[in-house]
Amino acid sequence: MAEKIKEDKIILEREYIVPLRKKFINTPQYKRTPKAVKALKEFIAKHMKVEARDVNKVKLDNYLNLEMWHRSIRKPLAKIKVKAKKFDSGIVTVELVDIPTVLQFKMDRAKKLNQGFKDKVLDSHRESKDSRDSTTPIRDEKTPISEKKEETTEEKKDKEEKKESVKEAGFAASELAHKETKHLKTKEKPQVHRMALQK
Repeated sequence: MAEKIKEDKIILEREYIVPLRKKFINTPQYKRTPKAVKALKEFIAKHMKVEARDVNKVKLDNYLNLEMWHRSIRKPLAKIKVKAKKFDSGIVTVELVDIPTVLQFKMDRAKKLNQGFKDKVLDSHRESKDSRDSTTPIRDEKTPISEKKEETTEEKKDKEEKKESVKEAGFAASELAHKETKHLKTKEKPQVHRMALQK
């Protein structure tokens, strides 16, 4: 989806200050932010001339969504400044214009981490290529790829013995733990025998 949007050409690009308060003021508090998000999408669909005012073609940016929800479900923003871009395919993407410093810091950090991760992956890929070129022997064209080293019966027996010894060691360890817990039981309080009740 993101690749398709990048390939499309931008037809229309506008900035809006979207009023949201009138839309959510008469709704219950526990539904206000979802109502504000819907109002934002409807506003953009109307003003960007989306075909049949289809709200599903309006895509909000991740940081815009975070900004809408950062004051919880009960207290959404009264208005918000956004930038809308309409593409050839009819999809409209909506981004935040005045990005708060906290979000800007998070965006920069995410980009830096992502770039660092990409650099590490590329470096490791280059190193592995270099190591493969120097250390791996070149395969003869005469030998087939499907040829594999078969295990002998002795190797199979060794593997089975190792598995059994691991199981036995596990059982022995569990028995020791059981014995230790058995001896660590709390001492019972001594029962008081009342001689008067025995008569």
